[in-house]
Amino acid sequence: MSKTTPATLALAKAGVAFEVIAYDYDPDAARVGLQAAEALGVPPAIVLKTLMVEVDGRPACVVVPSDCEVAMKKLAAAFGGKAAEMMKPAEAERLTGYHVGGISPLGQRKRVPTAIEEVSMLEPFVYLNGGQRGLQVRLAPGDLLRVLEARAADLVR
Repeated sequence: MSKTTPATLALAKAGVAFEVIAYDYDPDAARVGLQAAEALGVPPAIVLKTLMVEVDGRPACVVVPSDCEVAMKKLAAAFGGKAAEMMKPAEAERLTGYHVGGISPLGQRKRVPTAIEEVSMLEPFVYLNGGQRGLQVRLAPGDLLRVLEARAADLVR
């Protein structure tokens, strides 16, 4: 497994301190983020999942703790929209350049507006997908917010 991906290159280019961690990815896991947290031996609340969505028909990215569900009305409001829905997996892969199960908010093929669950900003560090299945990066949430030029918002139920 290569530990160099568009996501890790984006972090390095931005001068962000981060750690790359490989784990045994289970393609049959019901919830990839929860499986990653278990494999890493860390609480699911600090393992963030990346979801590609459409807000009023426009693509966006949302990053939330792996043990939480996105509240679509809150998500839409965070982007100044009226309605949000999950993007179809094939469209998410085309837009990001990553495979489902390995989508990172970093280094995507096309940059889209991004929102991060605000409670994650309280953690000293978080884990998120490093751009391929079985690869996580560990970094400070404030650095993630800055590099992505994202907004922190209340996004979960």
